[in-house]
Amino acid sequence: MKQKIFILLLVICLLPGLVACSPQSPMDGQASETIGKGGAEGMQSASSIEDGQPNNSQEKENVDQDQFYATAGETVFTAVFSDNPSAEALKGLLAEGPLTVDMHDYGSFEKVGEIGRALPRSDEQITTEPGDVILYLGTSITIYYDTNSWNFTRLGKIQDATKEELLAALGAGDVTVTFSLERSE
Repeated sequence: MKQKIFILLLVICLLPGLVACSPQSPMDGQASETIGKGGAEGMQSASSIEDGQPNNSQEKENVDQDQFYATAGETVFTAVFSDNPSAEALKGLLAEGPLTVDMHDYGSFEKVGEIGRALPRSDEQITTEPGDVILYLGTSITIYYDTNSWNFTRLGKIQDATKEELLAALGAGDVTVTFSLERSE
């Protein structure tokens, strides 16, 4: 019975996205800051953006790609960007260089960490699945290894990873994850 309810909720959540492609405004009624407008000012963050020096042709090629990578320890996950302005902003941020985020367990269903900037929000009511990469409140990135329902912005989806594989790589406590456009070996 729970599985039928979950499937029904998933269909209900996904149907509006198929019918209309308009961006959602934040639930709190406040406009989110966008990249480059001081989103990191005054924010305490354990995250850092590593200095990279890609040449312009590499940067343009990377910005046009549909996938990104999340590296936790020795494990590299491949993720596909979502189709929304928030994911495009993340893609632009990653074009500047890898983003290293100190992530903490929350609620026994996700790892969450500050990204050091605000990205535009495209919140919608969704039920997460293992492997979802979510923007939370415009300034935090999460990797879900279980389900949760709320108003979130989906940034992408880790491909072909089970809950068990995600938990094995992310661990039970804190973890550092590097998001990038290029696969690290």
